[in-house]
Amino acid sequence: MDFFNSALGKNITFVRPAYFIISGFIGIPNIKYYYVFLFFVYVVSVFGNAIVMAVIYLDHNLRSPKYIAVFNLALVDLFGNSALVPKILDIFLFNHHYIPYNECLAFLFFCFTSLSMQALNLVALSYDRLIAIIFPLHYQVMVTHRFMLSLIISFWVFVITAVLFAVGLLTRLSFCKSVVINSYFCDHGRIFRLACNDNSPSFIIGSLLPVLILWLPLMFILFSYSYIGYALSKVATVQKRVKALKTCAAHLSLVAIYFLPILISFNTNIHPNARIINLSLTSVFPPMLNPIIYVLQTQEIKVSVKKILKIRRKSKIAVQCLCASI
Repeated sequence: MDFFNSALGKNITFVRPAYFIISGFIGIPNIKYYYVFLFFVYVVSVFGNAIVMAVIYLDHNLRSPKYIAVFNLALVDLFGNSALVPKILDIFLFNHHYIPYNECLAFLFFCFTSLSMQALNLVALSYDRLIAIIFPLHYQVMVTHRFMLSLIISFWVFVITAVLFAVGLLTRLSFCKSVVINSYFCDHGRIFRLACNDNSPSFIIGSLLPVLILWLPLMFILFSYSYIGYALSKVATVQKRVKALKTCAAHLSLVAIYFLPILISFNTNIHPNARIINLSLTSVFPPMLNPIIYVLQTQEIKVSVKKILKIRRKSKIAVQCLCASI
């Protein structure tokens, strides 16, 4: 903090603009069709994640540590898309490109918190799969409800603290030049680069956070599945290998959907408009697909959904019979 304070200076009059201008999608051809797509993605995301959360809450058979992480992922996805998509549609579809200073920082906080928690939640699920396959006899001891809850809560505390710190550093910047943010939301990197005073503390935190929140989680996930693959290669029968891999199919799909678009975005040959579209899809697409993947690829959730639908069908029939008898 002493370094940050000395870099910022003591006698600075901060110039805080009344608003920022979000210009990310302006000028992209046929972009209104993309807004319709975003609205569809949002509706599917809300219903899908709400269903997953409801199924896990209603079915006591899904109260295992793994499904604590799945429930949290659905909650984060619902929270993230609700923070991002309606605001995107309001900004670009209804031409409200001027966003107040404080509202922009709040927008940044909620978007970065949800995106960061998605990555860390995938770490929790990969750890669950690693222990379940490598140490199946010790799974009940190593992955308990208390452990998973503690892990999820620690991720929330870390992410909220880190993002609040990053936002706090932005309030120490002066904006006496442009206030146009060339992104689809209040992007941290785009904002601090607009500052006309020393932005090195924000640059440092902006370089450090992706390592802690994106690249280290990805490395842990890749290490986990490399170790799982090595362990499965020692298994004698192909049937056992396939059975073990099936338990990882849903999680591997989530990892690919989340990280591949981010890796593609780092390709310098991508057109700027294509990069903005790709990054926005990175933000909104995984929350829509996550519940679909878990419902289709996880046997326990499919059985639970069928059970709940069957109970509701029986209750409707019982009500109809009661009404008919009356």
